[in-house]
Amino acid sequence: MSGNDEKKPSQATLLIELADRQVDVVAGNDGKTYAVKRGGPQIAFPLLRRDGLRTQLARQYYAEHQSVPSQSALTDAISVLEGRAMDQVPRNIHMRLATRRTDSGDQVVIDLGTPDGRCVTADANGWRIEPLSPVLFRRTRLTSPLPDPALAGQTEHGLAALRNLLNVDEPGFRLIVGWLVAGLMPDIPHPILAGKGEQGTGKSTALEMLVNLIDPSPAPLRSLPRDIKTWSTVASASWAVCLDNVSVIPPWLSDTLCKAVTGDALVDRALYSDDDVSVLSFRRLLALTSIDTGALASDLSERMLTVEFLPIKADQRRPHSAVAAAFADDAPAIRSALFDLLSKILKALPETHLAELPRMADFARVLGALDRVMGWSTLATYLEASQVTTADLLDSKPFTSAVADFVDERGSWTGSVSQLLEKLPVPDPRPRSWPVDTTRAAGQLKRDAPVLRSIGITIDEAGRSRDRQRRQLYTFTAHAVGEPPQPPHTTSGSDTPVTRQDDLFAAQEAAPTDTEATNPASASASAQNPSSDQVAEPTDPAEAGFPQLSDGPTPVETGPCHSCGTAFRRFEDTNHPTVCTSCAHHNRH
Repeated sequence: MSGNDEKKPSQATLLIELADRQVDVVAGNDGKTYAVKRGGPQIAFPLLRRDGLRTQLARQYYAEHQSVPSQSALTDAISVLEGRAMDQVPRNIHMRLATRRTDSGDQVVIDLGTPDGRCVTADANGWRIEPLSPVLFRRTRLTSPLPDPALAGQTEHGLAALRNLLNVDEPGFRLIVGWLVAGLMPDIPHPILAGKGEQGTGKSTALEMLVNLIDPSPAPLRSLPRDIKTWSTVASASWAVCLDNVSVIPPWLSDTLCKAVTGDALVDRALYSDDDVSVLSFRRLLALTSIDTGALASDLSERMLTVEFLPIKADQRRPHSAVAAAFADDAPAIRSALFDLLSKILKALPETHLAELPRMADFARVLGALDRVMGWSTLATYLEASQVTTADLLDSKPFTSAVADFVDERGSWTGSVSQLLEKLPVPDPRPRSWPVDTTRAAGQLKRDAPVLRSIGITIDEAGRSRDRQRRQLYTFTAHAVGEPPQPPHTTSGSDTPVTRQDDLFAAQEAAPTDTEATNPASASASAQNPSSDQVAEPTDPAEAGFPQLSDGPTPVETGPCHSCGTAFRRFEDTNHPTVCTSCAHHNRH
């Protein structure tokens, strides 16, 4: 066979050789494969998609061979490159922000979104613009370039420029500054910034500017997603997400927003497969604008950072074009100020220790470090606002509010959820959220336990009833303002167990009144018609021992009972100090 008859390489082979000369393929920790240009910026782009490697190879093949590669050749070439990538150790592929571990400490890397791959690196020693990123970033169609910041060291000037653009009070402005700086730290959960206010307060314009300070996008404001899959696709394509004009938050979105704060993931069936899955995993910086979101779930409320926007006077209102022009002029100085604060906070964080941590603990530490740096009191403002927001949830929870009023009237009450549900009067008309059975009531109490705890009402398990149903009993206690609630605990080695009747006798303040003590007829009637606040069930000596519910006062009457031998203790004086409550009850008959 002559040399002219040698078989030419296929189009797929030529495409692979073309790719080998220009890119390296890598496997991402998200389960996808990417390509990175050799000797170019550290930007990872997908193998498929319209702006991916497949399209680039088709264009370059035509430029070299003046012919169009077939679709089958492109598919075969991409399959080979995907296989090579999957043989490698997965690498972290970041979106806009990344944390890099160095010998001198943590370093935050911020992708400027420019074609040349420049970035900002910030650590405890300051920040600077680097010509090449030390980590891999990915970009989407929602990634816009971040204009270069001004020179470092202009913190006060940059903060003053930001202050002039926001229609909020001073405490609200400082909380926004804390949210922005925390938003430059990718590895911590961030609260959801909720910009609230009446119509015409500039909420949407303000949050659009705030999002563009950190993560510029052609669509900084988004509408509410129609389902969880749409939300996950959109949210995974940018670091900062702002939902505009939110009037109501459905339950599924409430849960989704909570998970996106701490790190969400959507697992779905992969396209064109029966047994494979695709995973979208992300933690995002979230914001929303609203006049009134309505009732919020307690877990979502705890993750909110609410800032009220003030009404704008008619003579102070500016056209949107003027505000946009002012933002474009001031944005470099504002970003420089935020980077300055980021470096200072990274330096102050190791020395920032809080005595108590709220739900958003990492964000609270950032505010504590910000206060150390600036001499502010943003942490106190945040904690106070969180307490008020949590307590205000009772206004939107009729059943939980009724429980709070019920416990406040009695100070302490013990019983089952079904008994509690029977005792609470149902409002007329009946609210849709009012539980219709014990299961729903118990679930609502469990979800709203943090709300009740924030206003001084604790719920502790108190064993089970002694009837055939063996219902779970709970003790509801209203603590005085400023009195720290005692955590529930058990003591298994006590020589003097507390009987359920004796414990309830003290908790329910069921000691005989002066009239009953002097009037045997009244005492007999009281014994025959015990208060419904008590669980009046016969005591079985074999089941009489229950652990102490909490640290309380010293008992004034203790057993064993002279009649049945059961150990008891009481916290109030009675007219039967030597016998247990059950025997005293039987003796009255």
